[in-house]
Amino acid sequence: MDWSLLGCGASGHVTFAPDEPALRDRLSTTAREGPAWRCLRCGTFVIGEPTASGPAASAPRVRRGDQVRSALILRIFAVERFLRALIVAALAIAVWRFSVSRLSLEQAYHQALPPLKTLLRDLGFSVDHSKLLGLLHEAFTANSRTLGFIAIGLGAYAVIEIIEGVGLWLLKRWGEYFAVIATSLGLPYEIYDLMNKVTVLRLVAFVINLGLVLYLVLAKRLFGVRGGKKAYEARLRSESILDAELAALAAEQEVAVEQEVAVEQEATAEAAAQGTPAPPPEPPGAAGPPWPDAEAPADAGPPWPDAEAPAAAAPTVPSAPGEAPAEPDTRATPSNPVTTVASDADEAGVPPLPRRHPTR
Repeated sequence: MDWSLLGCGASGHVTFAPDEPALRDRLSTTAREGPAWRCLRCGTFVIGEPTASGPAASAPRVRRGDQVRSALILRIFAVERFLRALIVAALAIAVWRFSVSRLSLEQAYHQALPPLKTLLRDLGFSVDHSKLLGLLHEAFTANSRTLGFIAIGLGAYAVIEIIEGVGLWLLKRWGEYFAVIATSLGLPYEIYDLMNKVTVLRLVAFVINLGLVLYLVLAKRLFGVRGGKKAYEARLRSESILDAELAALAAEQEVAVEQEVAVEQEATAEAAAQGTPAPPPEPPGAAGPPWPDAEAPADAGPPWPDAEAPAAAAPTVPSAPGEAPAEPDTRATPSNPVTTVASDADEAGVPPLPRRHPTR
């Protein structure tokens, strides 16, 4: 049985339109009849406007699945507590009224007792061993103050049963704790009654009370059993459609971020494998002149307009007698070849060549 559908059939669908765009898209769709929103209880898409809207944190918390069944069980126990409170309250009122008008009732009892005994003997009942008549006789002989205390005790028990029923019907956590404590206090007395004499009524009452205590402690994780309140609330969140969609959306975002990081790392690894170095930064002067209208300087040329271009290579200088001829200098040609030749000649002991002046 789908308890979520049963809950929606009894209470109606619960749809919600969150303000967050990504979550809003996951909870809505478009049909031919119009926009449809996903029910937070049964999960089906319902055509029409949502029943509520706002931030995701303000979404209604609905029970679904096993929680719907649990709510039904608790409300059945609540109805049983209401019926028990009604019966006990009626007994409390009867005892109180009996204590107030005990003398008049006793006179009426003694007047009606002889014909009643005769009728019961004719029907074959033993009047001398009747428990009902013995109870009435003890009640008439009891003190009015004792009867008043009995009425007060029955009234207090009825109030406790009403509080239990209200807490269980409203599905409140405090109601579950109250029901467990109040019911557990009465179990020893019920066990004592069963040890004296087993009756159907006593046995049924004991089984109901013991079943309620065990169910609340185990299923609702009271008093720290099976993880306590944290585990119980975590289970509620795991069964919530809205929380499941939020977790799925967060997981998708994490996967997208991881994919982007992986692509960047792969591109970096490919560039390193190919050995392509990163382009060095350009020097400040390479981009152009420092002012907009300035002209770029000439690449190369003589220092004066009519100067001739220097020779491609310096002339060979003869070496001194008895020495090996000097090998030509294969180094890069300096900017002023005449100065270079003169310096080489000085080192070889040869007088320098006369410097050529430009022709005017």
